[in-house]
Amino acid sequence: MTKMKIAIFGANYFPAKGGTSRVVENLLRELHVHFEFTVYCFKHPDADTHIPGVKTIQFPEIRLKGLGVFLFYLRCCAHLMLKGKYDLVHLHKTDGAFFLPVLNLKFRTIATAHALPQLDDKWSWAGKFYFRLTERLFILSGGVLTTISSTNAEYYFKKYKRRVAYLPNGIFAAGEVFPALADNLLSAHGVGPGYLLFAARRVIPLKGCHTLLEALKLLDFKGALVVAGDMGHLPSYTRQLQSKAQGLDVKFIGYVEGMDKLNALISRASLFVFPSEIEAMSMMLLEAGSVGTPMICSDIPQNTAVLSEREVLYFQSKNADDLAEKLRRAFDHPEEMKTKASLTKEKVEREYLISAVARRYEDLYRAVMNGENLSQNNPQP
Repeated sequence: MTKMKIAIFGANYFPAKGGTSRVVENLLRELHVHFEFTVYCFKHPDADTHIPGVKTIQFPEIRLKGLGVFLFYLRCCAHLMLKGKYDLVHLHKTDGAFFLPVLNLKFRTIATAHALPQLDDKWSWAGKFYFRLTERLFILSGGVLTTISSTNAEYYFKKYKRRVAYLPNGIFAAGEVFPALADNLLSAHGVGPGYLLFAARRVIPLKGCHTLLEALKLLDFKGALVVAGDMGHLPSYTRQLQSKAQGLDVKFIGYVEGMDKLNALISRASLFVFPSEIEAMSMMLLEAGSVGTPMICSDIPQNTAVLSEREVLYFQSKNADDLAEKLRRAFDHPEEMKTKASLTKEKVEREYLISAVARRYEDLYRAVMNGENLSQNNPQP
């Protein structure tokens, strides 16, 4: 039986680097035996062999802020239209939806929204205008639409009166974690056991690290904080964090490559602090929850929609005073935090494993290819 040929547009990093590409990579690992996938991605020496059977079309990453990704998408779209022979194109992230009207001329499409980038203050007015435009093109698309966030699904219906199907992110269970994998990294930075951990692919303002540093100053915290993530995206913000970190024991260790090492780093921490101000549905939240380390999280709707107060300790987003109070509570009640962590792990493994999510995408792919009547106003898989 001939496999359906599906092109992946918009994931960019393969191997994965960050939330969207990890979402896509998890799906591909689960579904590549059923479909023939081709990923359009930045050039990487390991891309062609990363997942056996998954093909790639690679183009160099163009490092022009605000324009490089658009030019990459333009090149991907041109290749798809001129040379692509696929049954379906699955587009990820609304910033690529500028090209959906063109892709719809040749292919059946599914488009998945991951975030609302126009809410991120790092972008200029021109960038925000572009994201509002691509959001509208996403909504007006003739293809099938999904989103990884239940709160974003509500937003689209309220603003545009269009129902976008909610299919959550899915992860592989952490399984057996080998804490020793983090030992060399921690030793290189002089970090002992029992540290607090903040982790993100990119350390940028909306991830809230500055709020955490302010809270630790309020507590006169004497322990160690490990900050894992790419610090090179916004140099001015990096300088701000370094200034706020003065007087604290903060180790900026850079981006941690590989889930095994990241899980080891999470497992070694006494607390994982997740102070994000804006999310869609965070892969980091799910992955940390699967490891079973106690968590303190911002109370943004995108977090509270995934985990309840039974499972994590919430603080008021952007409020350093409240975060300091919740940190003190966590320090004073370690057994309560361990109980919450166990409940988090159970819930993540019950509701957010990739096996169940991938089955829904498999059904959706087949339904689209079979020409089933998926209403544009209510695209349910």
